Amino acid sequence: MNSGINRQILLVDKPAGKLGPEHFDMRNGTIPQPRDGEALLKVRYISLDAANRAWMHGATYRAAVEANTVMAGGGIAEVISSKSPGLAEGDIVFGDTGWQEYAAVPAKHLSKMPKIEPMTYLLSVYGIAGLTAYFGLLDVGKPKVGETVVVSAAAGSVGSIVGQIARIKGCKVVGIAGGKDKCHWLTSELGFDAAVDYKDGAVFKALKAAAPNGIDVYFDNVGGDIFEACLAQMNNNGRIACCGAISQYDGAPSATGPRGVPGLIVVKRLTVQGFIVMDYMERRNEALRDLQSWVASGALKVQEDIISGLENTPQALIGLLAGENRGKRMVKV
Repeated sequence: MNSGINRQILLVDKPAGKLGPEHFDMRNGTIPQPRDGEALLKVRYISLDAANRAWMHGATYRAAVEANTVMAGGGIAEVISSKSPGLAEGDIVFGDTGWQEYAAVPAKHLSKMPKIEPMTYLLSVYGIAGLTAYFGLLDVGKPKVGETVVVSAAAGSVGSIVGQIARIKGCKVVGIAGGKDKCHWLTSELGFDAAVDYKDGAVFKALKAAAPNGIDVYFDNVGGDIFEACLAQMNNNGRIACCGAISQYDGAPSATGPRGVPGLIVVKRLTVQGFIVMDYMERRNEALRDLQSWVASGALKVQEDIISGLENTPQALIGLLAGENRGKRMVKV
């Protein structure tokens, strides 16, 4: 097995500006042999997330991805062979497999997954995207019935689930997304009460019209100007759940922070909290019970954007950063 070919995608150059195909290269490595405590994995699906780009800047909640190494990324994989008593051939796991066909990973860094069909749900609604939406909204945002919840990147993997959970919890939901088609999808298919197209330019004015009574909970996926527009319209004692800042990942970061910090936070008595979904993994089953129930009842719709072919992974990430995707984007290896 270890003499076979293992196709891999390397980050060959750390981008100073926008990410491009030239920053990646595909090579043929060899299939690794698992050491004691490891499992050899066949990667089935690779998760694409805005955080992939942030990892190239430097250390975040994980080590930075260095040049000339296999690009990091979470994936759903099948155990081919195991030197760990906790894993057996045929088991399905989630872990940092990287952008490659095969990976040898310590079992302690893998999460054994239930055998769910379609398998892709393990990366979308029952994976990091769904768990991020669930805990970020309910634990950090703490929405109450009748409150107004605004979510940015609302047509993305996390935002589309956040908005639907907020609706299930009895809130008024406003999504911010790029383009009329995405905005129409949010209101017509996912049940959002209103959607704001940031590509129209007048975000503050449109947001004011969509949420005339102000914002109680803002789930922030983008940072930048949209964060600033929402901050200015927060109600007293509002909560902001900071999940990501995709507007600042792909290129030079803004030289200045949003206006209104810390002034508006103090005056409006706001709670602004960042979170990392990995901190909630001990409560994963709690979230899955609710998510599975909502999916089964039809209250929560699952949207996936699946790209086929390992060789297409770089362009798929570049497209995600440009806002091409609707729902959870992943690559079928």
